[in-house]
Amino acid sequence: MADILLPSKISEVESSLVSPEPQRRRPVPKRARPRPELPLDDEIQAWSKPVQPVEDEGLDSLARRYPGRKLSLSSQRKPMEFYDTPERPKAFSMDSLEFFFLIAQYFREALPLRVILLMIACQKAGGQIRLTQEEMSTVLDVHRGKLNEALGEVMSHGIVFKVRRGVYQFNPPYSYRVAEFIPGTELVEAEYRQVDQDKMIAKIRKDESLPQLVRFPSLEHMREAIEELRKQRAEERAERRLARAQRQEEGTAQ
Repeated sequence: MADILLPSKISEVESSLVSPEPQRRRPVPKRARPRPELPLDDEIQAWSKPVQPVEDEGLDSLARRYPGRKLSLSSQRKPMEFYDTPERPKAFSMDSLEFFFLIAQYFREALPLRVILLMIACQKAGGQIRLTQEEMSTVLDVHRGKLNEALGEVMSHGIVFKVRRGVYQFNPPYSYRVAEFIPGTELVEAEYRQVDQDKMIAKIRKDESLPQLVRFPSLEHMREAIEELRKQRAEERAERRLARAQRQEEGTAQ
């Protein structure tokens, strides 16, 4: 008993129990999560049971597991944003992209484009614009004479035409507001007004008092005018280059 209690014997026993190598902690094996399967024969049970998330396998393999079901992915739809006012709630129009593309090239001055944009913004259901020329000049902050000139140029291409004093009509193939919601008041009920585009086009074409370019609108004349303008500007640039080269030659000769 005395030998066992000696310090040397105690150290020998401790050294035999403790390994000189550092001990690493063994990872605990993860418990496999159950993989719930969709019951293929009972649709009611299918809705009440959780579905296995799609992690490593693709949608093709998932679809093969459930051949009788239609799979789809979608994100949460965000509400569309339209800036509006209480007087013009959710107001928007249908506009021809080709029309925008050509007028951006055709009109070299900014004012005719501003007039067109103002009319698009102020049109009612059916494409009517209820604005006087004085109101247009006030909104755009331009002189009345300049506005009349720009408005006349816009009207000469059949983009809009005058119905009566203070009322203009947009040509439907270019820009058209199909419908509008008119809020109600204490005395007047709210109204949703809709005017189909094809009916307005038919009405315009029957009116023989209107110019031909209004009744049968076409942007081809604008395309031709753009090409002619580009040719003219190219010739002017070539003449300026030639004159510059001649001046340089005269300068070197002296």
